Amino acid sequence: MRVIAGKYRSRRLKGPGTLPIRPTSDRLRETLFNVLGPSIEDSLFIDLFAGTGAVGIEAISRGAREAFFVESNPKAIRLIRDNFSALKISTNVELIETDAVHGLEKIAARRLVANFIFLDPPYAETDQYSEVLEFLDSSHLLAPHGTVIAEHYSKIELLERLDRLECTRQIKQGDAVLSFYRLAAAA
Repeated sequence: MRVIAGKYRSRRLKGPGTLPIRPTSDRLRETLFNVLGPSIEDSLFIDLFAGTGAVGIEAISRGAREAFFVESNPKAIRLIRDNFSALKISTNVELIETDAVHGLEKIAARRLVANFIFLDPPYAETDQYSEVLEFLDSSHLLAPHGTVIAEHYSKIELLERLDRLECTRQIKQGDAVLSFYRLAAAA
């Protein structure tokens, strides 16, 4: 695993080893950030189910103002810290050690507004997608022109539309899909 572009370009990241986590592949991460383009600069980025931290670290590398990493697995938390340390990242990042919804509640309580929220729960935990999307749909954590990106297994159907959020784009790559959600115009 490596950082694709930006300040930490080509730097290696520590992988999961025997940890039961599935990091976003380099290729899919590159696709994601090519889609997001320069809008990542000066953004607030949230990486849920952060695992290795690779997605949030990529955001920081490409100029995000601040990144929050939400993870509940103690071994993954240690791995994220190791990756921060290896890259000497000590500012503009915050690791929140809890489950995704509680992490979002903590960030929302600070009255912050996120430009990008990335979620990639274990594919087997399909209920996590709807829990997080429903929380985001009812909160004011997402900026008016912000984007929620869900990485999921291609055989999993996510909600197309909630009260305020709607899926506006999907990109399939191998067995993985990136579903992009934005606030609906009527919301």
